[in-house]
Amino acid sequence: MKRRAFLVTAAMVVVGATAGLGCAKKSANGKELRTLTVDDVAARIALHDGKTYLIDNNDHERWAKGHVPGATWVKFNDVKASDLPSDKGAALVFYCANEF
Repeated sequence: MKRRAFLVTAAMVVVGATAGLGCAKKSANGKELRTLTVDDVAARIALHDGKTYLIDNNDHERWAKGHVPGATWVKFNDVKASDLPSDKGAALVFYCANEF
């Protein structure tokens, strides 16, 4: 089963904040990535299905100051397979805070 990845770029790293969207549209292997709104992510979290993983790829200092509850941190430029869930059917939601 293919692993699905989604990108969310939030102006503030808080569920419920309004978000400006605009991360990359293609993965490194050229597959299309979908962008979700903060409301889309909140709806996925509310399902409690164990199939959605939030992954914060801000710098560690920003993550330590605050992050979406339940999110795990990964170093944005050094993500390894061991950093990700083993479930290949899981939805991976990567997010970062960017100034626009």
